[in-house]
Amino acid sequence: MGHRLSKIYTRTGDQGTTGLGDGARVAKTHALIDAYGTVDEANSAIGMVLAVAGIPDNIAQLLTRIQHELFDLGSELAVPGYRVMQQQHIDILEQELDLLNEDLPMLKEFILPGGGPATSACHLARTITRRAERSVWAAMESETVALEVPQYLNRLSDLLFVIARVLVRHERGAEVLWKHDKSR
Repeated sequence: MGHRLSKIYTRTGDQGTTGLGDGARVAKTHALIDAYGTVDEANSAIGMVLAVAGIPDNIAQLLTRIQHELFDLGSELAVPGYRVMQQQHIDILEQELDLLNEDLPMLKEFILPGGGPATSACHLARTITRRAERSVWAAMESETVALEVPQYLNRLSDLLFVIARVLVRHERGAEVLWKHDKSR
């Protein structure tokens, strides 16, 4: 196992820079820092879904595995030249997505991101994951990042949408459909 942090603060970032995994110092506003910071935020939001009591075991196990994968993905962004994410990670997300979506009714309307606590937290995780994907694409304008990284995030946001659809049925039974009528 790697090094354990025994001292949490170092003061090395007090002047607006931080270290990448290869030791290079970059501005805290650097595109890679923004990207892996947003991935970390998405991971934390998934943790909020997991914190809701009573979510189905299969969903909890899936989201826990995804949290580990997101940590790996963040490390790929933080360490130039390091590769973790492969096509198989994306393929597995697609398989999980298809499996969970199989029993859901076809969508005919947009749904509102709400429902019970787990459903709402899952929608929040989905939107943060979409932002993480956009941050990675922005970083790719100036940095070398494997294409599997934003693709993984794209599939993950789709999977989180489907998981939210599963969770709303578990928590409250039905989705809240968007009504275009302005007179609500």
